[in-house]
Amino acid sequence: MNTAPKFPAILLLSLYLCTTISVRASHHEESPSLALGKPDAHAVTVHDLAILGARVIDPETRVDAVLNVGIRNGIIKTITAEPLQSAQVIDGRGQVLSPGFIDIHSHSPTLLGQHLSLLDGVTTQLDLEAGAWPVTAYGDHFTGGAQLNYGASVSHAAVRWKVINGIDQPYVFVGTKPAQLPIEAWTTPATDAQLEEIRRALEQGLRGGGLGVGVLLDYMKDAISPEELRLIFETAGAFHQPVTVHVRRGMPGDPDGLDEVLALALETKAPTLICHITHSAMGGLSEWLAKIDSANEAGAQVTTETLSWPAGGTGINADVFRLRDWRAIFDIDYSDVQWVETGEWLTEETFKRYQQEQPYGMVNHHYVKEAWIEQALRWPDMIVSSDALPAMSLSQKTNPNIAGTYSRLLGHYARDRNTLSLIEAIGRATINPARWLEKSSDVFKRKGRLQIGTDADLVLFDPEKIMPGAAYGDPYQPSVGIGWVIVGGEVVVANGQRVEGHYPGKRILNRTDKN
Repeated sequence: MNTAPKFPAILLLSLYLCTTISVRASHHEESPSLALGKPDAHAVTVHDLAILGARVIDPETRVDAVLNVGIRNGIIKTITAEPLQSAQVIDGRGQVLSPGFIDIHSHSPTLLGQHLSLLDGVTTQLDLEAGAWPVTAYGDHFTGGAQLNYGASVSHAAVRWKVINGIDQPYVFVGTKPAQLPIEAWTTPATDAQLEEIRRALEQGLRGGGLGVGVLLDYMKDAISPEELRLIFETAGAFHQPVTVHVRRGMPGDPDGLDEVLALALETKAPTLICHITHSAMGGLSEWLAKIDSANEAGAQVTTETLSWPAGGTGINADVFRLRDWRAIFDIDYSDVQWVETGEWLTEETFKRYQQEQPYGMVNHHYVKEAWIEQALRWPDMIVSSDALPAMSLSQKTNPNIAGTYSRLLGHYARDRNTLSLIEAIGRATINPARWLEKSSDVFKRKGRLQIGTDADLVLFDPEKIMPGAAYGDPYQPSVGIGWVIVGGEVVVANGQRVEGHYPGKRILNRTDKN
């Protein structure tokens, strides 16, 4: 396969004339820029780190060329065809250098989860679906320092646990144990007084830096009234923050749950992200995407995400498995469900036994078609995320999403299946989530891009070798072909191995937080 990049004519001319992309000084406060011009002798800079001779890809500007990149003080200082001076040098020849991947949907802010995410090129890890309350509960495993950036939305579910049951349960796990989730909060509609408590708690979470509000609507299908859902959207909209929602699921392809959310997005003007559209829309994906396009044309701000792995992952005691005809909804049977911890394929007998004896255990249910994922990936504004389940220890299995989401996107879909181009695939993991997240925090104006003045969150990978090492039943094998990962200008993965002792990761809060 011919992997030579196709350069725009102006870029070829610029490189031929030995032009350079450079600035004399770059600071966090400056807007990122691309300035093409002849080398300036006064712009020669000694950098902290330089990546030389890599194929540099920036999906926002469509730059795709062999260049040298210089980093200083955690910021991209220089992008040039000219030689660079630097204290540390990485040989990027034959490799692609791209912005680091932004995972907007990970339930695994653990040390093992961080390790595997970094080896898959993730430089920012967020949980916008489930969220946390307070939001600082997301990432409490990183008290000794984080190697990637992290953050969370305000968890409407955690607020409900408190208001309905009086339980302080800030996230979906505590320490290394799954949360003991109260059934009443999942099934009981809120009173008028409780709705007011929920509103105040959501406001508190947004003032505390939550990246919007995360709503596990499908898990509380019968508990959340139209009034409560409207309250959520109105509260987020008042703070100019997005709502991330797992919509109510009907029978395969049924768009009623989507329609409910789109109507509120239009009415309240709250930006709205629809979780894992392939897993919710199923065979109705074309109709769902068309409805999102129509809502946006009418003035809404709506986007969506897809996973790169086909199975769904959730608790065996989830509402859909307890109270609904899940075999009809997912068009599968017991034999299509896998017990995550051991990789065991279930029967009706073992399914019901695990549900009774280990109600907080996790399952992978295999129902998503490859064609749905490919169709979703072709939608221009699509975001790719992991939906990784909590990874606590090597002895307790989870799904392969945690270790191989982005290597599967770039290797399986972009290279092997030609579902989309390499630059488009990188965009689904970088500039698309960054642009969406700018609605919540100005930090993301400097992320998801490889430009002068942007944060030096970068990944260097071999486009011919990149592929996931993980698989269902063997989820913790690291990705292949990802050699270097840089966060905030510091090397955290070198030659495919995570580097200990460097903790440049930062908690990301929304723009309403003053800390």
